[in-house]
Amino acid sequence: MPPRRRTDPAVGRAAVTAWRADPTDLTARRTAVRFTLEELADIAPGHTVEVRVPPDGAVQAVEGPRHTRGTPPNVVETDPQTWLELATGTLDWATAVSDGRVSASGERADISALLPLQATRARS
Repeated sequence: MPPRRRTDPAVGRAAVTAWRADPTDLTARRTAVRFTLEELADIAPGHTVEVRVPPDGAVQAVEGPRHTRGTPPNVVETDPQTWLELATGTLDWATAVSDGRVSASGERADISALLPLQATRARS
């Protein structure tokens, strides 16, 4: 069963649009991060990879062995700006990892095939 969304998709898309217009808008950024993390968990349900975007949110996603205790074996961690750039496609995974903007540990931590997220696409 996929996780229950806490962010209304319309509100989340509006937050992504607001963040694009003003990346310094803290409220928009926080809502956009939560929305995109929920979207990731929705399109790739599971508990194999923990994606952390402190201080705004974290989610477990990707099908595979379930993690239950201690530090997860597959962790992706980045800052909110980098996460939203990845989620919207303005930054590619390989560049973010090579520049040290993303920490990805574990054999299943490469989530590049899931990015950018369709829900963040600019709509006219």
